[in-house]
Amino acid sequence: MRVIPVWEGDKAPLKKGFEGDFKGKNGETLLLYEEERVLLLGLGKKATEESVRRAYAAAVRAARAKKFKSVNFVSPGKFEKGFVEGVLLTNYAFTEYKKDEVIEHISFIGLKDQKLLQKLETIRDGIFWVRNLVNRNSDDKAPAQIAKLVQELGKGKLKAKILDKHKLHEEGMGLILAVNRASSHDPYLVQLSYHGNPKSKDHVVLVGKGVTYDTGGLSLKPTDGMLTMKCDMAGAATVLGAVKTAAELGLKVNVTALAPLTENCIDGKSYKPGDVYKAYNGKTVEITNTDAEGRLILADALSYAAKHLKPTCMIDLATLTGAIVIAIGEEMSGLFTKDEKLAKQLLKASDETDELLWRMPINEDYKEAMKSEIADLVNSGGRDAGAIKATLFLQEFTGDTPWAHIDIAGPAYLTKPKHYNTTHATGYGIRLLMEFLENR
Repeated sequence: MRVIPVWEGDKAPLKKGFEGDFKGKNGETLLLYEEERVLLLGLGKKATEESVRRAYAAAVRAARAKKFKSVNFVSPGKFEKGFVEGVLLTNYAFTEYKKDEVIEHISFIGLKDQKLLQKLETIRDGIFWVRNLVNRNSDDKAPAQIAKLVQELGKGKLKAKILDKHKLHEEGMGLILAVNRASSHDPYLVQLSYHGNPKSKDHVVLVGKGVTYDTGGLSLKPTDGMLTMKCDMAGAATVLGAVKTAAELGLKVNVTALAPLTENCIDGKSYKPGDVYKAYNGKTVEITNTDAEGRLILADALSYAAKHLKPTCMIDLATLTGAIVIAIGEEMSGLFTKDEKLAKQLLKASDETDELLWRMPINEDYKEAMKSEIADLVNSGGRDAGAIKATLFLQEFTGDTPWAHIDIAGPAYLTKPKHYNTTHATGYGIRLLMEFLENR
């Protein structure tokens, strides 16, 4: 089958008799049964990289619905990045538990930049790696299993370091250990590093939340709230996938992924609201909500990174708060940072990739809600301004390092698959981080 792009209002590609059936609106498709099957694809009147990406996603979905195994996609002549990404990212199926089919043979007709194709295929592979990990059952990606996966990656260009439960006790990572108390799976802190520019002192550290399943602990979630909680390790998957992809692309950067891994479960050993635990950097935290566990494990990881990894900047990615989804929906992530240079770099990468960020305020007045009478901090300051308060909590563990927090609770795991995201897990953040690292 051949996919032919048509701009809205352009009658030239249309055979007589089809003018009324097909207008060329963005994402519109019309399948013609000729000697060679032809799928007309509407691009709309005015295109952007993202609209072309979504249009070709519609073409892939239409081809897959008809079970075509070989498809030739004709280039629109511009927006080549969106053209290729729309095809590559949509041709995905998660097949570990259910049979599904994808297009087996894809050709890009009229594509001028073949190096771009190779680059985008590598990034595609990184995104699919993240999607597969996030889509997997919680018991199939327990902390020990992810730690083993990281250990296997740590060869050649990549170096791995694994801190097991014994090491976490030795280091004094009281917050990770507290969250883990009720789980039958041991916690880990995993590190994956790539040094693509040994002559440079620049070192980007990416920290990702790795809660492989979140019940909420004693502050138990309702059943509906638990249905998606196997995705609560999407931040960890993304930062690990980003370092893996950066190495495969051969980027001239030094970057490390750090991921604290644990479940947040419930039994007689559960950490309890009202109790106080000591963080890696020595600060004490009163637990006011055991379902605010992600910031606890990130706190230990961030302070460990600041002390040991000599970062020139740190960025954490986490499915951290429902509050950010209420504020800005599933289409974008909340960006929190006081560092203007880092903010500009990340927002520029967001504009280039259409992995959208919206910069949020960090209101220091809200720190008042994070005070405790018996400890240095509480871990939850109430529902109002929840995403900002979570950021203020994390800020206590970053030291003087330039730092950005990205709350990916919306786009990392969609309520319903859409456009070029064919499952709930999207792999959001890989394209953003590759653009950021490449420009750096």
